[in-house]
Amino acid sequence: MDKLAAMRAFVAVQDAGGFAAAARRTGQSRSALNRQVLALEAELDVQLFNRSTRHVAPTETGRAYYERCRVLLAELEEAERALARDHIEPRGNLRLNAPMSFGTLHLGPALADFMVLYPALRIELVLDDRFVDPIAEGFDLIVRIGVPDEETTLVDHRIAPMRRLICAAPAYLETAGRPSCPAELAGHACLYYGQHAPGHVWRLEGPDGPEAVAVEAVMCSNNAEVLRDAAVRGLGLALLPTFIAGADLQEGRLVTVLEAWCARPLMLQAIYPPSRHLSSGVRVLTDFLTERFGGQPYWDLVS
Repeated sequence: MDKLAAMRAFVAVQDAGGFAAAARRTGQSRSALNRQVLALEAELDVQLFNRSTRHVAPTETGRAYYERCRVLLAELEEAERALARDHIEPRGNLRLNAPMSFGTLHLGPALADFMVLYPALRIELVLDDRFVDPIAEGFDLIVRIGVPDEETTLVDHRIAPMRRLICAAPAYLETAGRPSCPAELAGHACLYYGQHAPGHVWRLEGPDGPEAVAVEAVMCSNNAEVLRDAAVRGLGLALLPTFIAGADLQEGRLVTVLEAWCARPLMLQAIYPPSRHLSSGVRVLTDFLTERFGGQPYWDLVS
């Protein structure tokens, strides 16, 4: 028995809703399809279909096996297409999702360079800061900044750690003084990510382990670029990701304080469904993003 051919026959019958319809779709005879499915049932020692003279319906086992077969056959077809395209320029559509600030500051310029290299690819980029399920929402790849999910069934390509540091403008420190330990943050004007709430806490990691420090906000926002701008104007201390504050740190508009303490690093990830891991477009984009942002990202090159 050709098991792969038998699996294809079984899937074709289920997709078509019967042997006669599957025979018309595939160009095989009804008897040939029936023989392949019977051989598959004998090989597996299970009944895949309930049959009557007028009706064919999958058993519960058949429905479960169909889902597995459909995924396996789709991946095999994609693998075969990928082999055929190895020496062909990637083409087609790529639908992407990314966080707003990272998308405007870094991913947008990177994609412009990427499209120069691969002009046959068409990009749709959707920027927002909510958690996105690429399968449910039809994205080929999402760029995510967060704590990796060790239980995910998605392909998780980790590109670079994303550091978060406490920053302030030199003018603010000249006026308010420089804190020497996390406990002194309570006496400073702070700019934090989120909403106003009593007892807002910055969770830091330092020489003696984790520390949770309550801070008082003079301003809060759900956008870190807004907080960066306020910090540059000397309004207070901000806990900022370096992909947002990096240029200001490099040019001296911001400086770090409490250098021995930082927030837990997040991870820049390229995440995509398993069904897309052989897509040439997803593959070349993941490689490009790794080369562009991997290792020590350029926004962390602060003296």
